[in-house]
Amino acid sequence: MTYCVALNLAEGLVMASDTRTNAGVDHIATFAKMTVLENPGRAVMVLMSAGNLGTTQSVISLLRQRSGDDGLPLILHVPSLYDAAVQIGALLREVVARDSQSGQSASGVDFGSSFLLGGQVAGEAPRLFHIYPQGNFIESTIDTPYFQIGEAKYGKPIIDRVVGFNTSLKEASKCVLISFDSTIRSNLSVGLPIDVVLYRRDSLTLTNRQRINEDDPYYQMIRQAWSQGLRDTFARLADPDWAER
Repeated sequence: MTYCVALNLAEGLVMASDTRTNAGVDHIATFAKMTVLENPGRAVMVLMSAGNLGTTQSVISLLRQRSGDDGLPLILHVPSLYDAAVQIGALLREVVARDSQSGQSASGVDFGSSFLLGGQVAGEAPRLFHIYPQGNFIESTIDTPYFQIGEAKYGKPIIDRVVGFNTSLKEASKCVLISFDSTIRSNLSVGLPIDVVLYRRDSLTLTNRQRINEDDPYYQMIRQAWSQGLRDTFARLADPDWAER
């Protein structure tokens, strides 16, 4: 399983993904699910994936292989991030069709994958897209500034309560890490390290990329403080009158 979340805010983008792809009693596999494609001053794109690992790796490999005369992936030369989402959707359909005509193997393996694409192309504002396994996609808005893929339900409540379009990148980053902590506590199939990218609007270069490990002091602080804060708030709430009847 996977958990990825991306926010498109007034100040820029916050994108984060876990790195666990398989979990069991005696086997845990770790793969990065975040890919950064960059042509500084021209385009910055961050792609996160959930679903069939073979499918997602094939899509990323094809994106990198199909390059222009300058050696950069062709996707970095598109006129808008919308066109990049179109290309990724087409590649996704191509890979799934190649591996299975129906999207399912004879043995029942699901080849489907989904992606979050965030970034900015010169001449337009930062944009964020959720690309579905069928290759179609939707774009974030001011009213709906974030998307999640993978194991989303545990980390969604804190984002819904805290984040709005005008939330700062710092506060959004804090909220995202709490969202991950809530998910990791409730689901063994999501785990550290967490890859985090902060992209500041109109910078057209990526300068803030973090990998959060178990021993990261800030992560340890917020997970402990958040847990204690929840317990303290719960203890202050009045008990229901009807419970004494």
